[in-house]
Amino acid sequence: MKGIVSKVALGVAGTGMAVAVAAVAIGPRVSDWYDEHHQEQSAYETGEQAKNDRRSVPGWLPDNASSVKYVMSTTGDDRLLVATLPEGRLPTGCAIGVPGRVSHPVPALKAGWFPQDVAGKATGTCGHYSVALHGNRLYAWQDGAAVQAAHRAEHSARR
Repeated sequence: MKGIVSKVALGVAGTGMAVAVAAVAIGPRVSDWYDEHHQEQSAYETGEQAKNDRRSVPGWLPDNASSVKYVMSTTGDDRLLVATLPEGRLPTGCAIGVPGRVSHPVPALKAGWFPQDVAGKATGTCGHYSVALHGNRLYAWQDGAAVQAAHRAEHSARR
């Protein structure tokens, strides 16, 4: 009887090890696959083209912005946007500084063209987007969880 219990225990342990190794080996690929299938990425010559193509591109993006790159989550409100602004200043309606906000959330989405350390360089806000303006290059990101929290707060305030 002891021999059977030992063999079963060894089999269970071996199976557990095999599952753990598979999870470590395959897990990152599954995560990458999930991200790739739940994100849409686009590039446009102008802000006007971007807004005409996608309703989710923010209205504050100037029509004359150029070299626009945009990625959005299809499962939430996370967004990344990069554009060149000919005037080299934040668009109308955006605010310099971070009134009422201590920090800008780190973008949940990733793109090779979007700097990973941008949250620490935020210079203002445009709607629900945090923004960093470097020269005439605008980097903007929206945190889906923060947007949902803001919508809930607005809804509660209306009651």
